[in-house]
Amino acid sequence: MTAQDEVRFRPCLDDVAAYKPGRPPERTDGRPTYKLSSNENPYPPLPGVLAAATAAAENMNRYPDMGAVDLLEALSERFGVPVSDLAVGTGSVAVLYHLLQAACAAGDEVIYAWRSFEAYPIAVQLTGATSVRVPLTEDARHDFKAMEAAITDRTRVVLVCTPNNPTGPVVRRDELLAFLDAVPSNVLVVLDEAYREFVREPDTVDGAEIYRDRPNVVVLRTFSKAYGLAGFRVGYAIGHPPVVAAIRKCALPFGVSQVAQAAAIASIHAEQELLDRVEALCHERRRVVGELEAAGWDVPETHANFVWMPLGEDTVPFAEAVQAEGVSVRPFPGEGARVTIGEPEANDLFLAVARTWRQ
Repeated sequence: MTAQDEVRFRPCLDDVAAYKPGRPPERTDGRPTYKLSSNENPYPPLPGVLAAATAAAENMNRYPDMGAVDLLEALSERFGVPVSDLAVGTGSVAVLYHLLQAACAAGDEVIYAWRSFEAYPIAVQLTGATSVRVPLTEDARHDFKAMEAAITDRTRVVLVCTPNNPTGPVVRRDELLAFLDAVPSNVLVVLDEAYREFVREPDTVDGAEIYRDRPNVVVLRTFSKAYGLAGFRVGYAIGHPPVVAAIRKCALPFGVSQVAQAAAIASIHAEQELLDRVEALCHERRRVVGELEAAGWDVPETHANFVWMPLGEDTVPFAEAVQAEGVSVRPFPGEGARVTIGEPEANDLFLAVARTWRQ
């Protein structure tokens, strides 16, 4: 078979790296294992949420509501925004894919901090656009002056992850507003707030408020983390109608299942109980960070449900040492490891290795 006979695909696929999910823990001695590699919520579903999902599953022979009308109305009431300012998808990452597909083409540029969410370069490359990665500051924060300097007439989108995944720091209100004032009005700024509910920093942004008088700002959020629906894949965007309309045009028909929609609506109604769980995780986060600092670790300030371990070349050996104790973490070779705040038992196993590592 000659090259002319082969099936052809878009050239931009040649260098696309596959997304790497967190590894499941491995152990063969029968002791418990814990997964701290995927930023999952360790709590089981609330009974009411599980009941709503189970009831919806009884109609699995029917297509879901493609418009997600009830879910959009519930979100509209929760955030005090019009339904026309909302779009849903199979997780906030899917909404991001739709948004970039709508906004970008070959020759365009998308700016984001790095390291940040590993799906960003994949999502950008699939559109044919070019990633412009701006290094984080020494304390693992967004460098907004450098990001501003990176904007050109080819820039179509800027991605801002707050809190930043995988390093943890949150974007402060004053620095974001100053940056937004400097961004051209025809450049879309995406505030990725997947971990918003875990933020305990008072001087931070709330995308649901920031977007209101800024037509080029769109906010991404998810039910996967704080609400514990990672397995159902429900995310949403809050933005102005032209942005939302573009997202909806690119969305997969019937993407969000009826079971997922029902669980998300029930989660909104049970929000206070779920946020009580988030508060407990934040309390555990403070304990973990305190233990790490007491052991001599210098970790970035985190306002997410994970902590970043700046290990450099020791990243893989550290991840293997934790794995040997039945706990999986997410290594980024040569840079560091992201460790989810999970059950206290899991956190204690991770901390035991971290203390030994510093001795």
